[in-house]
Amino acid sequence: MFLVDSNIFLEGLLEQEQSTKVKSFLENTNTDKLYITNFSLHSIGVLLTRAKKMDLFHRFINEVILNRIEVLSITSEDLNKVIENIERFSIDFDDAYQYTIAKSYNLQIVSFDKDFDRTDLKRIEP
Repeated sequence: MFLVDSNIFLEGLLEQEQSTKVKSFLENTNTDKLYITNFSLHSIGVLLTRAKKMDLFHRFINEVILNRIEVLSITSEDLNKVIENIERFSIDFDDAYQYTIAKSYNLQIVSFDKDFDRTDLKRIEP
C-alpha cells in the first residue's frame, strides 16, 4: 500500500518532466492500495488555485480523489509525533506529516522528495 506524496500528483497534473512515469504508476497500481494525506490534498489545492488552475483541481478531485484514493489524516495527538519526526530526521513539517501517516498506516511513501531517504521508511519513485 502506498502513500502518494503531493509532488507525484503535481508532476502528473502539470505535465512536468516525469509525468509519463507518474501516469503509468497511477494507472497500473490497484486503487485500493493508494492513499493521500489531507495535507497533500490541501497543498495541491493551494498550488493549483494560486496558479488559476481551478478546473484542473476540480478534475483532480472528481477523477482521482473521489473515485480512486482514500484521504488520510492524523489526529491532534499525533501532531506531537510530527514534531518529534522533524527533529529526529531533520525534515520539514510537510515531510514529517507524510512520514507520520505512513508509519501509522504501514504505508510505503511514493515521492520524488529525497528528504525521505533520511528516514527509516525511505521511499520509492514511480
